[in-house]
Amino acid sequence: MPRRRIGFWYRFAAVLCKPPLVVLIKRDWRGMENIPAEGGFITAVNHNSHIDPLAYAHYQYNTGRVPRFLAKSGLFKKGFVGAAMRGTGQIPVYRETTDALSAFRAAIDAVERGECVAFYPEGTLTRDPGQWPMTGKTGAARVALQTRCPVIPIAQWGANEVLPPYATRPDLLPRKTHRVLAGPPVDLSRFHDREMTPELLKEATEVIMAAITRLLEEIRGEKAPGATYDPRQERIEQRRTTTAQNGRTQRVTAEQEEGQST
Repeated sequence: MPRRRIGFWYRFAAVLCKPPLVVLIKRDWRGMENIPAEGGFITAVNHNSHIDPLAYAHYQYNTGRVPRFLAKSGLFKKGFVGAAMRGTGQIPVYRETTDALSAFRAAIDAVERGECVAFYPEGTLTRDPGQWPMTGKTGAARVALQTRCPVIPIAQWGANEVLPPYATRPDLLPRKTHRVLAGPPVDLSRFHDREMTPELLKEATEVIMAAITRLLEEIRGEKAPGATYDPRQERIEQRRTTTAQNGRTQRVTAEQEEGQST
């Protein structure tokens, strides 16, 4: 299947964005040979800075296979931003749908047309204290198993040194290096021809996230923690702590009121 043309809008965005990126950030980019030259595929990328979509898009733009990011459907509706999102071929996600597969129908269609669809499987900026990849959501695995397209794991590091997660002010000096390493396709063949249950999608997602983490270990020159940070588990623990604290407060209040009444 032939690749899609980059097109006017993507080239226009590159003209606007590439010069400041080149000036502000050095580059150590590897693994471009693992980006498929033809046909549809998925890239699964770690997310540790609000500016890393631009830095990563710069990397992949230079491979000739521009990424189509998933974005909220509302961004496509109005003004210049909407025109740019539509013109660059970004993929709207209609979050109001209740069917998980339908929510990614546009991504499946794009892959089947020969596009590259870029996923941030974590779904948000990492909350891991060491900025390692967190547990992933199952969207990338779902699209990959539905289409049987290649999944290219990609690790990046450096944009987070310019703008750390949840920071509001960039640190531009000294000039930072954006490091990217793309690995070979993740082998998901053992999940083919099986019922797409939540358990299977979770297992396939763990395989994808493990591949990204190994690449990030190579970039950083250190080992990731043994346990993967799970924000859902963290929220559960926070709720338990809050409930326990509220329970203790209520007991103390009740004991004080009882003491005052006697």
